[in-house]
Amino acid sequence: MIDILLGLQWGDEGKGKIVDVLAPEYQVVARFQGGPNAGHTLEFDGIKHVLHQIPSGIFRSDCLNVIGNGVVLDPIVFRREIEGLAKYNLDLRKNLIISKKTAIIIPTHRLVDAAQEKAKGDSKIGSTLRGIGPAYTDKVSRQGLRLGDILSPNFEQKYNRLVETHKQMLSFLDFSFDLSESEREFFSAIEFLKEFTIVDTEYIVNDSLKKGQRILAEGAQGSLLDIDFGSYPFVTSSNTTAAGVCSGLGVAPRQVGEVYGIFKAYCTRVGSGPFPTELHDDLGEAIRQEGREFGATTGRPRRTGWLDLPALKYSIMLNGVTQLIMMKVDVLNFLDEINVCTHYKLPDGTVTEQMPFDLNDIQVEPIYKSFKGWKCSLENFRTYEDVPAELAAYINYLETELEIPISFISTGPDREAVILREAAIA
Repeated sequence: MIDILLGLQWGDEGKGKIVDVLAPEYQVVARFQGGPNAGHTLEFDGIKHVLHQIPSGIFRSDCLNVIGNGVVLDPIVFRREIEGLAKYNLDLRKNLIISKKTAIIIPTHRLVDAAQEKAKGDSKIGSTLRGIGPAYTDKVSRQGLRLGDILSPNFEQKYNRLVETHKQMLSFLDFSFDLSESEREFFSAIEFLKEFTIVDTEYIVNDSLKKGQRILAEGAQGSLLDIDFGSYPFVTSSNTTAAGVCSGLGVAPRQVGEVYGIFKAYCTRVGSGPFPTELHDDLGEAIRQEGREFGATTGRPRRTGWLDLPALKYSIMLNGVTQLIMMKVDVLNFLDEINVCTHYKLPDGTVTEQMPFDLNDIQVEPIYKSFKGWKCSLENFRTYEDVPAELAAYINYLETELEIPISFISTGPDREAVILREAAIA
């Protein structure tokens, strides 16, 4: 079976850490969407690692890591990421494979991204400017490049044809640029990529399933940033929900087993878009500092707010979540009182648990339920029976409301700082 691990909020939930924790139970870890805008943070042995395109099982030597066809790959970022891992003596050319059908980000994609975002002015999306959107746009409009193309003798011809299309767009947007240095780096990175195993990964993934091997599909971003079901247009360019696994790796729906949904004990968001429970005050800043809420990829400060149950229930429904994983509980250690949004009050006075279609255009009022804080460090807690009564009450309430068990509780950034409540891996 293929199990899925994905974020249930607006990204940055802590997926990298949990993939690293779960990886010993799997023979394959596969990324099914997203690109270098992802920043999956792993921390162990006192060292912090941030992965952008490489699956988070890469530190497990007996685990095959797959970059699937649903990913968009930046060759320059890929090379830097690989070189950054060199000091750990990982055999990356042995346990990392990449789909021939993975879309490629070329230098002009980043220029188009920046030009389009600049043209939007105050209506900008909050793009990471990594070229993700333009790369997916070219994929959908059937003019993009895929990794298998770099093995073709006429790759440069295909590349130049796409660049000319982008130059026309940049000229229309009155955006000046110099490609010389980025192109030199790009083609050098293309040659570097050829040292890796580039194959039709859908065959390898399905062969692994036939052999009875366990596969963990790793998502990027979060469910509320899904191109179809997120807070459109303030979303990413791919399907971040469980449905994206089938198209992003080439597996049938009947192969899916557990769906692990990750959420923080509070909420964060990067960039523009609606955020009903956002805290604009000193408390919001305190949570940001305590939780080190700054983008792993961009360094941008994340917006912070209380846990939002209508949004969380929506994500659980869309993904068919079977187990929940709650992250960063320790960030709330300092609070006397913790709030949870249970409903939205709409402008016409209606109270609802549903996510409104027009959330971008209306001002909803969050309705809160308050809980007493536990006011202590969770550093040494490893069993649920030992946690403070206030934290237990908070968790029990969430399980009752969400109707899904919370199997993991993360109490710190290190891979060992986890409370496992039950046999989470079937």
